[in-house]
Amino acid sequence: MSSVLILEIIGEKYHIEDNAEKNCELYIFSGQLAAGTCEIVTLDRDSSQPRRTIARQTARCACKKGQIAGTTRARPACVDARIIKTKQWCEMLPCLEGEGCDLLINKSGWTCTQPGGRIKTTTPV
Repeated sequence: MSSVLILEIIGEKYHIEDNAEKNCELYIFSGQLAAGTCEIVTLDRDSSQPRRTIARQTARCACKKGQIAGTTRARPACVDARIIKTKQWCEMLPCLEGEGCDLLINKSGWTCTQPGGRIKTTTPV
């Protein structure tokens, strides 16, 4: 089974390795995926607004039965399909270790808050 996850991440401006480029897009193409694995297919970052970066990422996953493409520790991963269906996003542990996860009020996504107060907001598209 194959599934695709598209995420939009909005947060404060953060370091991009090639910061000379305000907009960058990365395309990665690969062959067959092993069961239970994911790969990032496209990554688009827009840093044109001060103190804010918008990143759109598409991942391709080959998930096992009962799983669907999701996010674990800020990386694409196969997660229990129930989490996605019920929009209990924080149950898939989407934030990095040490970050706090909170659901958006309307359950349209989640926020990851770093100890220093920086907030990343993520919404599946």
